[in-house]
Amino acid sequence: MGKNTKIVIMDSAEALFAEYGYEATSLRSITRAASVNLASVNYHFGGKETLLEAIYARRITPLNEERLNRLSELENQFEVIPVERIVHVFIEPALKLSRDQEKSHFIALLGRSYLEPTPMIQAKVRQMFDEVAERFKIAFANSLPNVPPKELYWRMHFMVGVLAYCMAGNDMMRMIASSHISESNGPEMLINRLVVFVCQGMEAPVTALNDIEMSTEEPTELA
Repeated sequence: MGKNTKIVIMDSAEALFAEYGYEATSLRSITRAASVNLASVNYHFGGKETLLEAIYARRITPLNEERLNRLSELENQFEVIPVERIVHVFIEPALKLSRDQEKSHFIALLGRSYLEPTPMIQAKVRQMFDEVAERFKIAFANSLPNVPPKELYWRMHFMVGVLAYCMAGNDMMRMIASSHISESNGPEMLINRLVVFVCQGMEAPVTALNDIEMSTEEPTELA
């Protein structure tokens, strides 16, 4: 019963955080939605911040594990991994997660973390992706030896950006696109198109930026 209560609390909080945001959601509203008392939340999580961490962890941990396991398989198969393979194992698990209807509230919550950044939330999410960021950075660096480290960081940053956009779903695409976008062929269609698009950017020739001064900051957030 304790396990069920814990899941009910997380499900209720996830939905409320996604709809109203972390700051605007009170523990009282969570307990009311989950039909539990405050003592249950404190017992299982200790407070709202640790509850949010648990919500992120239950979705992000399996995503990270799949990405890292599949990357390890590639490292065992290839001395130098083709860029397309690296991009694919980074993108596919995330897009499949975003198309899982049972996890739609989490995808909305993740979107809020990008569009309405809260320093505390950003720091926690970034920390959860640290190992993934480092492993994929090394893999890309080995496969793209002619791309300077700073440029590689930016290309990975843009890869994450377009992935986050696609994870936001069809509604966002329809708002911006001039024509109707259909996923009638299933998520594989979107995955394959996105992999091709991202690979073009990751493998593009390095050109001088002339008068543009590149930032010394290195983006590392990978979702």
